[in-house]
Amino acid sequence: MHTNAPLKIAIVFGTRPEAIKLFPLIHLLRDDPRFAPVVISTGQHRAMLDQVLDIAQVVPDHDLAVMRADQSLDALTARLLTAIGETLDAETPDWVVVQGDTASAMCGALAAFYRKIPICHVEAGLRSGDIHHPWPEEVNRRVVGSFAALHCAPTTTARDALLRENVDPATVHVTGNTVIDALQWVTARVDNRPALADGLRALEE
Repeated sequence: MHTNAPLKIAIVFGTRPEAIKLFPLIHLLRDDPRFAPVVISTGQHRAMLDQVLDIAQVVPDHDLAVMRADQSLDALTARLLTAIGETLDAETPDWVVVQGDTASAMCGALAAFYRKIPICHVEAGLRSGDIHHPWPEEVNRRVVGSFAALHCAPTTTARDALLRENVDPATVHVTGNTVIDALQWVTARVDNRPALADGLRALEE
């Protein structure tokens, strides 16, 4: 990497909640010349995800379209890990960002770990204390947390959970919940775009 080159940041997501919580970050990275974001959508959700991306004005650089009808969780995981890995090999990012506790987040982080790419975990540190609840999300987020290089905790409670797991305090930052940023972004635009309000109502259906 050239010294003055922007950091290439791969943002991996596949579900509607992930897209809602990551699109404010995508906009910030795109507006900052220090960064070159690459948006990777796994398509773990399809129609619901596309609705959010349309409202958020985000067009993925890669759409992996991993979903198949009635596929098992292990089949989904295998497809995610392989497809994300191939995309990371093609893009060679400096960092990978994942959010939350989905299969897309876990596989995105694992694929990055296999390539020794540092991982930023957004909404890190949520814990129920029961690996079966929520299932399989509790294990997914613990997996990501075990090797993330940067933990963006939404609350001090989440931060404290990470510290109890002996995560390096220097890597943990309380950043708040990005869903608030998403809400503020949409609210600032809905008055000028009536169609946007219609799209938001559609998400509730």
